[in-house]
Amino acid sequence: MKPADLLLALLVVVVWGVNFVVIKAGVTEVPPLLLGALRFAAAAFPATLLFRRPALPLRLYLAYGMTISVGQFAFLFTAIHVGMPSGLASLVLQSQAFFTMIFAALWLKETWRPSQLFGLVLAGGGLALIGSAHGLTMPLAGFLLTLAGASLWAAGNIVTREVSRHGPVDMQAFVVWASLVPPIPFLLLSWLIEGPQAIVAAMAGFSWRSAGAVLYLAWIATLLGYGLWSRLLSRYPANQVAPFALLVPLVGLTSGWLVYGERLQAVHFAGGALLMAGLAVNLFGSRLMARLRGAT
Repeated sequence: MKPADLLLALLVVVVWGVNFVVIKAGVTEVPPLLLGALRFAAAAFPATLLFRRPALPLRLYLAYGMTISVGQFAFLFTAIHVGMPSGLASLVLQSQAFFTMIFAALWLKETWRPSQLFGLVLAGGGLALIGSAHGLTMPLAGFLLTLAGASLWAAGNIVTREVSRHGPVDMQAFVVWASLVPPIPFLLLSWLIEGPQAIVAAMAGFSWRSAGAVLYLAWIATLLGYGLWSRLLSRYPANQVAPFALLVPLVGLTSGWLVYGERLQAVHFAGGALLMAGLAVNLFGSRLMARLRGAT
């Protein structure tokens, strides 16, 4: 990878890692479902004027918008709102890789390699350890909501694979136009769950902090982050780009500690180590096994 592209990959890692403390800042002043509506409204406008809409079926836009956008972030924003530490959320959310494996096996009939199964067992043990530590530092509801968000991210990954079957697609343009889907469902959910009074109060007291959180989530985390990531995937094989995602929890945990003083217990570190080991085995295990067989 060229040095300039390596720097871009690290920039995406930082942008997505800091994303979690920004979410925490946003949900302290804006109800989480309303924050989701504002995020995707800001991501869609005026970006839809700059990108041509990919010629894809409407059902793919709806499926992507309702899973990876509405589903993932409704659960994640609510999880952080009810007390899930932002750094720990960045770690637990990586379980999406294993939900993706499960969904791909169920819906796409993909088979698992032994290394993937071993990685799934490691990650499952790590999540069990993290979940067992609920209490003062992590509410169980926050942990379960983050897992739910990871599962909807995984469902969105299956939709993305369906998109790829339609030939070369400008994924940044697809993400931009799919951002038109979430605002209305988010607003309806906010109206029904958070209530009209909460919406009116949040908008009446909308501060520069709230505006900064919305713009960061929309323009930096969504448009810049996904745009650079798509650019890297278009230039290099996925197995060269994907490993950088393993660094996102490191930035998320560090920024949560620096900004909010979030501290992990020993069981969190042990669970996180198992989860990341599972991710690494899932990503690199098959290639390592192939090299060992070749050497033998």
